[in-house]
Amino acid sequence: MQNQTISLNLPKTLFWDIDLNTLNVNQNARFIIQRVIQRGSIENWVEIKHFYGIEKIKNEILKIRSLDAKTLNFFSIYFNIPKEHFRCYTTQQSIPQHLNF
Repeated sequence: MQNQTISLNLPKTLFWDIDLNTLNVNQNARFIIQRVIQRGSIENWVEIKHFYGIEKIKNEILKIRSLDAKTLNFFSIYFNIPKEHFRCYTTQQSIPQHLNF
């Protein structure tokens, strides 16, 4: 299937590290959602919400392996789901992040 990111109307700068010709909005939905919720703007959030729907986004966010603490807290409150139900909360990183001083 062809690249369908154009129909999403997302900035190419969100996907600076990949070839957009290989990105498929159906097969790579979790990747696209994760990129938008961690690095995108509110307009990008509205765009994926209209494209994927809130249930699909919720299901994909629950399966993401790594989210920063602020994003995890936000979506835990937004979806009214305890943090313990998120995969990123229950799966520890093998290499912990450095401490912020």
